[in-house]
Amino acid sequence: RRPPRSTLFPYTTLFRSHITDGESVAGTLRESAVPGEVRVYGDLMYEGPAPAGLDSRGWLEVRADFLSKSSYFTREEARHYLEAFEASLEACPKYGETVLWLDHRLSDQLILIKLLDRFSRLQNRSALKFSLICLGRYPGMDHFVGLGQLTADQLTSLVDTGLQISDAQFRLARMAWNAFTSPNPSAIEHVIQQDTSSLPFLAAALRRHLEQFPSVGSGLSRTEQQILSALREHGSLSAIKLFFAVQQMEDPLFMGDLSFFGILKEMALAHHPLIHVEGTSQLGPEDYARSIARSPVMITEIGQRVLDGQLDHVKLNGTDRWLGGVHLNESEAAWRWDADRSQLITSP
Repeated sequence: RRPPRSTLFPYTTLFRSHITDGESVAGTLRESAVPGEVRVYGDLMYEGPAPAGLDSRGWLEVRADFLSKSSYFTREEARHYLEAFEASLEACPKYGETVLWLDHRLSDQLILIKLLDRFSRLQNRSALKFSLICLGRYPGMDHFVGLGQLTADQLTSLVDTGLQISDAQFRLARMAWNAFTSPNPSAIEHVIQQDTSSLPFLAAALRRHLEQFPSVGSGLSRTEQQILSALREHGSLSAIKLFFAVQQMEDPLFMGDLSFFGILKEMALAHHPLIHVEGTSQLGPEDYARSIARSPVMITEIGQRVLDGQLDHVKLNGTDRWLGGVHLNESEAAWRWDADRSQLITSP
């Protein structure tokens, strides 16, 4: 029998707030013996604009504009969605402690550095306590994906593993956030080359972000290359099976299914399509991500040639993509990822 909350944790309910990346973990935390108010900050900043120099309102408007154009949200719905995240951050100073429950994958590491950058600027930060629960494995679990797969009791068992965020972690997070939002992505490489041990999952996450830049030779991002490779191997897969096949190539997991379907849409609707999605010829662009989960997907001849490096996706189809603070909107992407050297290069 579980002891009363007051026995497990000698805090009042208002002593702690908890911030997670989504309702999966948040809902389980609310069912657990962990006291405190549970809030969500779930902006997926690995896609869409994340430019530097914006105040809270400017950031909200830029992100709302992106979400309303790339998802099911209307502009007003996107604004309300993001305002709820902002409210989660604005509420933190009224608590004695804020605990961040975040995973080791890119999406959560970006949330981590954004929030630590934000909290580091609070005037009364020295009077507040911020703690972090972030792990890459769970005892006894062979394949740990993230906190979302844990039960209420398993989340409760992690409470004592949370460590107070140190000045070194705040400094590293601020440097990393400034680099991620910079229009010059070489700043991220500079961060990766530093000692990032205070945030042990950060360097790998940022490197995965850089792998989304168009590659040397084919112009494909890592995700696009994995999509075409899976289709060449299997011949045809439903979009949802393709999603799972590509996720098997990631460690840790990289993105959700809707983000993935958005990439399929771009590849299928390109001027020179890299893939063909059956049964979607009558769909408008806004309907793709909603409708293609069960649709068979096949690689095109152009896709085969791009995958082999005979053609360049960016030169064929152009690009209009934000990666953090970098806007790629040219037929010759200004930055390319060189997988052989594991570094960015500028296009000649």
